[in-house]
Amino acid sequence: MPLGMMMTEESPDDRMRRLITAPITRRLPRKFYTSVEVSDAHGVLLDGRAVKTPMKNALVLPGRALAEAVAAEWVAQSGVIDPELMPVTKLANTALDRATAEREHVTLEITQYAGSDLVCYWADRPPELVQLQAKHWQPVLDWAKATLAAELVKTSGMMHVAQPEASLEALQCHVAKLNNWELTGVYISMTLLGSALLALRLLAGAEANTVWAAAHVDEDYQISQWGEDAEAVQRRNVRRQEFDGIVRFFELLRTTTDARHT
Repeated sequence: MPLGMMMTEESPDDRMRRLITAPITRRLPRKFYTSVEVSDAHGVLLDGRAVKTPMKNALVLPGRALAEAVAAEWVAQSGVIDPELMPVTKLANTALDRATAEREHVTLEITQYAGSDLVCYWADRPPELVQLQAKHWQPVLDWAKATLAAELVKTSGMMHVAQPEASLEALQCHVAKLNNWELTGVYISMTLLGSALLALRLLAGAEANTVWAAAHVDEDYQISQWGEDAEAVQRRNVRRQEFDGIVRFFELLRTTTDARHT
């Protein structure tokens, strides 16, 4: 959905992302291990014992680079184990624990999100905002048409516009072909950015700052007109940290894919 005005409270998308990644609110456990290794099977070992996900699945990654990134997060823990400082591990846990069981639901939700995607809802004024939206959003719509065979209708204002069934079916087909790791990253980044198309663009390798700017066109325009709100800036900084973690996650996934083809 369009981001519209600058956020002054936790948005529904923020709440959705917070729930899906299942942050731990109890007292943080003490660090209990001294050594961290990556196994030959790309699992993570603490003092020689395999790490498990919250749902007791083996924390085994699809490639060495991703496994080493997760291991580095365990190494970096000091005194206690804080999942909020382990973004790649959290994404891996979600992929292993939830993506398999919820693939159909998540695929449908991403498709439905695209049906009312941020980049389809343009302002009709002022002209400066319309120009910014065209600069950042039209290339995304063009990409979806050329790459995903999904030509989406753009509209002015907030009234819902139905998207062509053929376009949504093409999007759903594309999303259904993603592996569990890609699907997890797209879902989490979609709720973070407010756009399924921007999340798919990020997965496809679009430049991170370009995607971030496209997700914040309305917000940045309002900041240019009215100035910054300290609490909103703080929340945005937290979201940017999450976003950077997803960017790294996607980069590591691409490294794994590239390695399989060499």
